[in-house]
Amino acid sequence: MPEPTRDIAKLYEAVLTGNGALAVEVTQAALASGAEPQDLVTGQMIPAMDEVGRRFEHGEYFVPELLIAGRAMKGALELLRPLLAEKGIEPVGRVVIGTVKGDLHDIGKGLVASMLEGGGFEVIDLGVDIPPEKFVLQAKESGADIIAVSALLATTMTGMKAVVEAVREAGMEKQCKVMIGGAPVTQQYADSIGAAGYSNNASTAVAMARELCVA
Repeated sequence: MPEPTRDIAKLYEAVLTGNGALAVEVTQAALASGAEPQDLVTGQMIPAMDEVGRRFEHGEYFVPELLIAGRAMKGALELLRPLLAEKGIEPVGRVVIGTVKGDLHDIGKGLVASMLEGGGFEVIDLGVDIPPEKFVLQAKESGADIIAVSALLATTMTGMKAVVEAVREAGMEKQCKVMIGGAPVTQQYADSIGAAGYSNNASTAVAMARELCVA
């Protein structure tokens, strides 16, 4: 009978194919066999979510595939997160994410949150209809590196400027960068309001967040 550790590679496939039950099962078996939690994250889960993002970029995956891959990853990550915390292992970065005030759209923001988690970030999801001061307060309390703001409507995306200004007024712009995204948002708009980053989809948001964390 093969050793459980030989099946760890199945975690990559489970996340890639969105098989949540298998992702949890393989993670549990790997931990029982003595696998290091960090190795599961960096060796299997992050590469799997990177591949999910690549397939989305190339039109091989679509939103449903992103959603189920994200759910599979989250199921496994829930088992690993407390073990990582016990060992004092820090995430790639911390992101506070939410949909801007006046906007109740959640799917795009949820996709970005899942992809960021799969990319090794600690994500604090505030939900929808979030005022600027709440973004700033949560970022300050959590020591976030990034505030990620989503909007689906042209009428609400103007509130993103208020978030950038609130961060600046709090004197946090050097340690906490604002990145924005959503259907009506463009790089030009991001530049005009002074946002540090912009992404037009969930997969490139991970690459942008990584850039901002080392900038």
